[in-house]
Amino acid sequence: MLLGIILALLIGVLVGTLTGLIPGIHINLVGAALISLSTSILYFINPIYLIVFIASLAITHTFIDFIPSIFLGCPDADTELSILPGHEMLKQGQGYDAIMRTAYGGIYAVILLAILTIPFVLILNPVYDFIKKSIPYILIGVCFLMIFSEKRKFSAALVLILTGILGYFVLNLNLKESLFPLLSGLFGSSMLIMSIRQNTKIPSQNKNFEKLKTKKLFKPLLGAVIASPLCGFLPGLGGGQAAVIGNQVSRLDKKDFLILLGAVNVLVMGLSFISLYSISKTRTGAAVAIQSLIGEMNLNILILIILVCLISGILSFFLTKYISIKFLNLIEKINYKQLSIWMVIFLSGMVLVLSGISGFLVFIISTATGIYCIQLNVKRTQMMGCLLIPTILLYLI
Repeated sequence: MLLGIILALLIGVLVGTLTGLIPGIHINLVGAALISLSTSILYFINPIYLIVFIASLAITHTFIDFIPSIFLGCPDADTELSILPGHEMLKQGQGYDAIMRTAYGGIYAVILLAILTIPFVLILNPVYDFIKKSIPYILIGVCFLMIFSEKRKFSAALVLILTGILGYFVLNLNLKESLFPLLSGLFGSSMLIMSIRQNTKIPSQNKNFEKLKTKKLFKPLLGAVIASPLCGFLPGLGGGQAAVIGNQVSRLDKKDFLILLGAVNVLVMGLSFISLYSISKTRTGAAVAIQSLIGEMNLNILILIILVCLISGILSFFLTKYISIKFLNLIEKINYKQLSIWMVIFLSGMVLVLSGISGFLVFIISTATGIYCIQLNVKRTQMMGCLLIPTILLYLI
């Protein structure tokens, strides 16, 4: 069985690398495909191997997914915020630095996940109801902090409310993969179109990265540890909301914010497995797929999943380092304006495939909204109103 587990882990890392590199392929899509295949083609495979495959794929995807998000401006539902500082660093010749910061956040997060699994298991049941009741008020407080942290407070409030209204209507449409056109428009194509208009040129990239000191990691990791449990255990909350909450806790600069993002995505994914064990709630597509395979999770399977997360996280760290160098070598040889045009076309095509004509209309409206918000000269994290406000209303109504 050990050989089968190792093989399943390695295949999961390989598939997670591929899905992470392809914009628009989210863990939820992969999980849904596995659920349908598990009753037919994969029926004769030991469920333990499938669980290991899913866990390793999910963790690897969260590491690799930052590469197309930062280098190509193609966000996933969990990496949209990485575009903001990541693209700026890419234009300054620090694209490799940006990616490695997310990778360092991720590798430390899997270590923290292993350490904190038992404490989270012990405290989740007693505090779950209290946390659930507190979430909307925490998020309202976060919104006010975001607005009052800006010099242009009216513009910040306008962006938060405008994107919140857009997000509320989009998420209540009967639309497949509704987050993809919404987030791709607000955070992806809007930025790409601005780069095309400004004729942005990508300078030679610095491929040296100085290892981050533990002291430098403390604040972003603290923010991730505080915010991620809220999103890993509760419906309607994801990595983007956790990153915004964590940033309000730790008050980070743009570089440290990338460390926070890398850590948050890994912790939210890992905590969704703990949530499945402790309160039988699924918070990610990977957790849904595992629940469909085994029903109720026991402690032995949870320990196996956490070990798989740790090993696949270590492997993914080095894969991210290797692949990002290859990407940078390629980007330096390409006309970035032409690349941006092709990426807008590619995103448009992916939206049509995944969400249809209605999704494409959402994509156009979201893109126009994103361009308008960028021109108001406030922090682009204000556009997270598209998720924060619908989540607040979900809990209050």
